[in-house]
Amino acid sequence: MFNLAALIRRDTDKLAHMITQEQGKTLPDARGDVFRGLQVVEHAASVPTLQMGEHLPVATDMDTYTIRQPLGVTAGICPFNFPAMIPLWMFPMSTAVGNTMVLKPSERDPGAAVHLAKLAMEAGLPKGVLNLVHGTHDTVNFMCDHPSIKAISFVGGDRAGRHIFARGTANGKRVQANTAAKNHGVIVPDCNVNSTLNSIVGAAFGAAGQRCMALPVLIFIGDSAKLIPELVQRASKLTVNGGLEPDTDVGPMISAQALARAEQIISESEAMGAKVVLDGRGVSVPKYPKGWFLAHHHPKRNSRHALLQGGDLCACPRDHDGQDARRAIDIINANPYGNGTAVFTNNGAAARKFANEIDVGQVGINVPIPVPLPMFAFTGSRGSIAGDINFYGKSGVQFYTQIKTVTALWKAEDAVSTKAAVAMPTLK
Repeated sequence: MFNLAALIRRDTDKLAHMITQEQGKTLPDARGDVFRGLQVVEHAASVPTLQMGEHLPVATDMDTYTIRQPLGVTAGICPFNFPAMIPLWMFPMSTAVGNTMVLKPSERDPGAAVHLAKLAMEAGLPKGVLNLVHGTHDTVNFMCDHPSIKAISFVGGDRAGRHIFARGTANGKRVQANTAAKNHGVIVPDCNVNSTLNSIVGAAFGAAGQRCMALPVLIFIGDSAKLIPELVQRASKLTVNGGLEPDTDVGPMISAQALARAEQIISESEAMGAKVVLDGRGVSVPKYPKGWFLAHHHPKRNSRHALLQGGDLCACPRDHDGQDARRAIDIINANPYGNGTAVFTNNGAAARKFANEIDVGQVGINVPIPVPLPMFAFTGSRGSIAGDINFYGKSGVQFYTQIKTVTALWKAEDAVSTKAAVAMPTLK
């Protein structure tokens, strides 16, 4: 793992260019994609400590101890939006604890995963430990059905994740499937305005919104809705262009179909009465006339539950009854998904109340995208994950290992009784 980490650092720019050319995100964003994956590789280098078992003398001459053993063959199925980070969530943790892995990168942008596999071999990973396969539905179903595969990790869309979880578990496999999200931000009037607005614009429109931890919904407490015009102004200054072009803020979406779906949802929301106050539909980029781009837009709409990766921001200002913290918490908890949420405030008591009462797996306090560092775990919850063991950290070790308990009796002398004991052992 130390060798792999060094090689990833060496090839960061090469990997970032691959990601930008295939996926479209800006070059600085692609470097961040690689860096956040590298952090998990570094964490995997410390896995012996996390894999340690427990030991306890439980009776005279008797000890009980646990061993964390690898499962065998594991599988990873990756999304298009993080071509380096998500593979690096999976195969370093799995192989570090002793498994082999069959990894399927997204068919839309497999280049970074292929290069990472080459780096793993260069780092000294034995042949056959990491194996790449390519394909779509049939490949995924094969992985779900193959009897040698004991566990499947998946990150991606809701429909695919539910299918993989159902099919994999029906075949007796352990499955962790991180799926859809609709993350909410709450703006309290006492927030640091400049920091909050910049954080929101970056979290909503970065990577054209194609992140499972993007922040597409805002709830304004009290009179904080007065910040909407300034929010629109800052969003309007973002530059839409090719990901390799200097000073680009928002690159292209992954496909024409993704663009069309995003524009359709915006149009449907507008028909429902939403007011689009910053419209990016129909944007064109002169240098890329055949490119498919979606500019930033800021709709205030009612269809908050639509799953949309397209750089949209739904503003929910104070209603006629007055919007308070309790109402904001209820709105978020009523949403079926639970990946992330954020509150922007300088009130410690309000932040603590929010963190304690919100039913979402990852909470940011003045942090718009609260993805934990790898010594913790990515703890999406409710409708955002199928399965009960999360990615990386201690959870990653638990997912990729099976615990075995050994109870051992060692006596210096032979048994003093010649009669067999048939009662329940009490370990005295």
